Amino acid sequence: MHDPSDDLMWMRRALSLAEGVLYTTTPNPRVGCVIVQGGRLIGEGATQPVGGPHAEVMALRDAQARGESVAGATVYVTLEPCSHYGRTPPCVDALVAAAPARVVIAMGDPNPQVNGQGLARLRAAGIAVTAGVLLDDALALNIGFIARMHRGTPWMWLKMASSLDGRSALPNGVSQWITGPDARADGHHWRARSCAVLTGIGTVLADDPQMNVRAVSTPRQPRKILLDSRFEVPLDARLLDGAPTWIFTAREDAAKAAVLADRGIVVTCLPDAAGKVDLTAMMQWLGRHEINEVHAEAGEKLNGSLLRTGCVDELLLYLAPMLLGEGAAMAKLPVLTQLDQAQRYRYTDVRQLGDDLRVRAQVEARWQSLRKAVEVAA
Repeated sequence: MHDPSDDLMWMRRALSLAEGVLYTTTPNPRVGCVIVQGGRLIGEGATQPVGGPHAEVMALRDAQARGESVAGATVYVTLEPCSHYGRTPPCVDALVAAAPARVVIAMGDPNPQVNGQGLARLRAAGIAVTAGVLLDDALALNIGFIARMHRGTPWMWLKMASSLDGRSALPNGVSQWITGPDARADGHHWRARSCAVLTGIGTVLADDPQMNVRAVSTPRQPRKILLDSRFEVPLDARLLDGAPTWIFTAREDAAKAAVLADRGIVVTCLPDAAGKVDLTAMMQWLGRHEINEVHAEAGEKLNGSLLRTGCVDELLLYLAPMLLGEGAAMAKLPVLTQLDQAQRYRYTDVRQLGDDLRVRAQVEARWQSLRKAVEVAA
């Protein structure tokens, strides 16, 4: 018999390893792996940057370096081992060759090239499999990867900072700084874990932001995405410097696009019927281009458009302990006449950061859909 408390303890360690590579594995998932023999840790590892070994291989190598045999051991891994050749060979082959007695996973992998095949291969080799240990924690670490694999689009959170009465700026446009340094640093953590940071041309023209990660240490800057329907971006905008940038527009300008292409900036024209960027098509495009998580940080107009078109899966709100009265709203939304027309969310976390509050809220149905996609039958 296996002690469930031991499974929880070792899976928590594996999840901690996965969290340690939160900023670096994209477009691959963040995965941790721990190998235990007779109650002793004999190997552990986490997924390396793209093209490098996955967590299971790193843990097996660690066990070998320690002079330990994995035969008869228990392997804890936060995601179903891959069973296909991608940038690296299948992890399930390495596990089968190592001959552990048991593999414990947190969640399945809905990637069509995996999707239960990894677990089937383990069982066919006589290795016992336990699934679903700390599933919700594992899903939270890889919500974007699972979203892309299951529905073809990334997971988007919308970051907004406001006063208690929901104002993101004064009537004259002044907004720096409504929230304090702790909240701003936390916002940079969310930028760092994303595959891409998205903003709109209104923000660029008003503030000329860099839209990069500065307040936390990261070896990888996320890609930048600019929504610019009329293709107005100044060629000297600070957003165009640094990390690779994608611009989505609704207006063709071959000469300007060529100038930007010489700087490595990709311009894609995706107009909708109203002459704006087709946001739904953009999300599908991002999914096809291996974007897992999008951190959106814009003004009230674009925020409202992203919300209205259903692009936003999660709200990341920073609330300062002040009242501003008149000013810019967090998002420009249509006027409702009945409460049942409201967009509704589920609070998932509320915590104090310095003087401010951070509130996270998700679209419940989106989370549950992805949760169902990673559940594995016993």
